[in-house]
Amino acid sequence: MELKEYSPRIRRGINPTLGELLKCVEDAQSPDHDHHILELGFPCSSVPRSSYPFVLSFTNLTYSVKVGRKVNLIPSCFGAKSTTAEVKLGSSNANTNTKVLLNGISGEAREGELMAVLGASGSGKSTLIDALADRIAKESLKGSITLNGEALDSRLLKVISAYVMQDDLLFPMLTVEETLMFSAEFRLPRSLSKSKKKARVQALIDQLGLRNAATTVIGDEGHRGVSGGERRRVSIGIDIIHDPIVLFLDEPTSGLDSTSAFMVVKVLQRIAQSGSIVVMSIHQPSYRILSLLDRLIFLSHGQTVYGGSPANLPVFFREFGHPIPETENRTEFALDLIRELEETPGGTKSLVEFNKSWQLNKNQQRQNADPNSLINSITRPKLSLKDAISASISRGKLVSGAPNDPSLSSSVPTFANPCWIEIAVISKRSLTNSRRMPELFGIRLGAVLVTGLILATMFWKLDNSPKGVQERLGFFAFAMSTTFYTCAEAIPIFLQERYIFMRETAYNAYRRSSYVLAHSLISIPSLLFLSLAFAATTFWAVGLAGGVHGFLFFFFTICSAFWAGSSFVTFLSGVVTHVMLGYTVVVAILAYFLLFSGFFISRDRIPLYWIWFHYISLVKYPYEGVLQNEFDDHTKCFVRGTQMFDNTPLGTFPVAMKLELLKSMSATLGINITGSTCVTTGADILKQQGITDLSKWSCLWITFAWGFFFRFLFYLTLLLGSKNKRR
Repeated sequence: MELKEYSPRIRRGINPTLGELLKCVEDAQSPDHDHHILELGFPCSSVPRSSYPFVLSFTNLTYSVKVGRKVNLIPSCFGAKSTTAEVKLGSSNANTNTKVLLNGISGEAREGELMAVLGASGSGKSTLIDALADRIAKESLKGSITLNGEALDSRLLKVISAYVMQDDLLFPMLTVEETLMFSAEFRLPRSLSKSKKKARVQALIDQLGLRNAATTVIGDEGHRGVSGGERRRVSIGIDIIHDPIVLFLDEPTSGLDSTSAFMVVKVLQRIAQSGSIVVMSIHQPSYRILSLLDRLIFLSHGQTVYGGSPANLPVFFREFGHPIPETENRTEFALDLIRELEETPGGTKSLVEFNKSWQLNKNQQRQNADPNSLINSITRPKLSLKDAISASISRGKLVSGAPNDPSLSSSVPTFANPCWIEIAVISKRSLTNSRRMPELFGIRLGAVLVTGLILATMFWKLDNSPKGVQERLGFFAFAMSTTFYTCAEAIPIFLQERYIFMRETAYNAYRRSSYVLAHSLISIPSLLFLSLAFAATTFWAVGLAGGVHGFLFFFFTICSAFWAGSSFVTFLSGVVTHVMLGYTVVVAILAYFLLFSGFFISRDRIPLYWIWFHYISLVKYPYEGVLQNEFDDHTKCFVRGTQMFDNTPLGTFPVAMKLELLKSMSATLGINITGSTCVTTGADILKQQGITDLSKWSCLWITFAWGFFFRFLFYLTLLLGSKNKRR
């Protein structure tokens, strides 16, 4: 099969939807034909185009934020001659505590057109895109946003739209094809077969011009991958895999050279012509990019200074009194003029007012030139938004996910796939990405093995003497705390994926619960392997008691500690936003857990106002569990006769003198104490440590329960802390 770019001479301006491209791919792969040429610029489907195009309208959008007031850094009590330093945050008006970011913005974006929002830095470009994409809280944004004249519900907008962030947030070790395929697995419904999803990805790769980079990894700072322009097109591709009706992009050409930027906008033009509304912000388009744009909105300090076709720019500025020279780029001239006006005392107020009057005149002229257009728009039967979406789906737009609205749920579900498929896809993606960076698990395994070997050689074959008891207590305390500290490596895992997760869940790619469950499941094999490595390295080398049964309990306790520690660190990674801050918090809290575990000070000696910390210490339960596994044997003796004098000043006395002391003590106490009499058993040691309220199995289950508890807290963190909306 050959792929050939088609030059649409007959039906210029109409590109196929991905559904129609898929139909072409399936026809080309039919066994009835030996050789096919797939023309990517012409719709192969016989499905007629909709006569009711989508129109996204927005009226009087106004958005303001609270800013800080003046802050006096030097108190006024120093006198009139002292200087007062004032800090003013965010606002240019000292008399107010709000800053207006959008001020009465109105306009419309149409299906098949590419609309660009332009302006200098701080003009409100990204804010307007966020407002249209429902990334600003409803209570903060004033004005109306409608699609085909009907108010847009937030849940519905998630279904039919996609938002491409300015940053390329991708998994570095996945190839371009794998990245798009995983996106297809998330966004496309289960009813679509695997072969059709693959065909859709292949069609999208050709549409994005990524065929030569399909098998190249994305790459990052440490791994060479695709170019910047290709990364940007991949970022666009993962959000249009389901062919959304509305596509928002925040400066998609930022950081790209002119050729790469032109290719990106060319791709966006094809997407728009395939039946989508495309709205993007752009800083300063080149002449070639300007030729691709259908509609422009120029902003200055949150106000519209021009809105309309690029072709009308010369007329607009000529009538304003600043004609554009023929040799200059129109947008560059307009942006330079806006900057000059912003520096004048009156600002761009004159240009804003002129734009309003100019737009009114243009609308009046349009109505006078074609008086029947208004009558036709009124008398023409209207198609409801629900029917328009259904018609769009019938043309090949695979809109996945929809609100829980009975009127729309029949055509599109809230999520494209059930929970178990999402878990499987997330797990497969994470494992694929991790498998290509084996050094991460290797370093953690190495740390566990090195720690185990050091402990094994330091505490080699401990005896049952009083010193052996103390050394066992030290071994268990250090071993249990080490399992928690080695879990700190999980901090950067979610911090690196945070914004990918927020982007994907913002538009219903998958459920947050699926993400938590998937990452919990894929962590289990590695935790089991690490636990086995540590237990096998230390148990018999140290000479711990219990045989095979004791080893198995020791292994499961280590495993529960790894599980609880990993869950705790994962939860903290959902709370903190910086890696170094996360490490600091984890190390500090784990140190407190060790302090209150009962090793340094027994439970009976902990002050009442700190006893609550003893019971929430994660180290307490595995530590008490392994102590009971070691000492809960009433037939085993750890202190006999003269050994009671060890670790005392009497320990250096001759044995004969110690025996005489035992005889004196026997006569006084009325108990026969000889040199071989058992004085302290394992149960006595447990009582001395204050370990009397829980069995070893209770400690094991509580440790596992802590892990599940922190995974649930992690889910709540994702549910409440990843709304990704401005307030």
